[in-house]
Amino acid sequence: MTDRITWLGHSTVVVEIDGMRVLTDPLLRRRVLLLRRDGPVESGGLDGLDAILISHLHYDHLDAASLRRLDRATTVIVPRGGGRILTRLGFATVVEVVEDEEVKLGNLTLRPVHAEHGSKRLLGAASQALGFIVSGSKTVYFLGDTDLFPGMSDLPRADVALVPIWGWGPRVGSGHLDPRRAAEALRRLRPGLALPIHWGTYYPVTSRPPSRAFLSTPVDDFLRAAAETVPDVAVLVLPVGGNVELDAAQRDSE
Repeated sequence: MTDRITWLGHSTVVVEIDGMRVLTDPLLRRRVLLLRRDGPVESGGLDGLDAILISHLHYDHLDAASLRRLDRATTVIVPRGGGRILTRLGFATVVEVVEDEEVKLGNLTLRPVHAEHGSKRLLGAASQALGFIVSGSKTVYFLGDTDLFPGMSDLPRADVALVPIWGWGPRVGSGHLDPRRAAEALRRLRPGLALPIHWGTYYPVTSRPPSRAFLSTPVDDFLRAAAETVPDVAVLVLPVGGNVELDAAQRDSE
């Protein structure tokens, strides 16, 4: 069994640990409301998932059309208040959670943790936003959407942190990490490896090519900020659809 992480763009990540496969915030469409995807959707190999993690209820993180492409027998873990949306989509096993309410899934423990981010769905449900710590023989912390928050430094050290570094437009907006604040999050978390997510994937349909620098510049800014703030934390930038084998990454960072 190979422990691996695959980034499919935005906040959609496949985490494979100890033979279990977990998918975060699936967004698998070329267009979502007023957002358009930059490049093709890399969504192959999503059969045989053991769980889907939903960090919060915003439409770019809980997307009904993307979820309909997945096996409805898959367990979905969602913040309390969002379960009805998933059951209406036909998912048979939906687990609503709050902070620190651990879920056992085969060889893994899934621990929801705080995220500093609003989570109300337009004209619909509201719930708390969450991050998730996925623990087995390795530990992966999926931050979801969040800003810095008190207590971040107290979270257990993860082998890998999936760190959001931007949003989907020319401005980050409240409740999100920008590149420098994402680097500060690394200083507090001290993971073995950081993978930047939530950047370079979607843009507003109103933006024109000359104004789409926000698709590429955030990751360069994050790399510079991380090198200045936490030079001892390894950072790896994956292309959309790219993956990293965790054993190899750990050997390279030692």
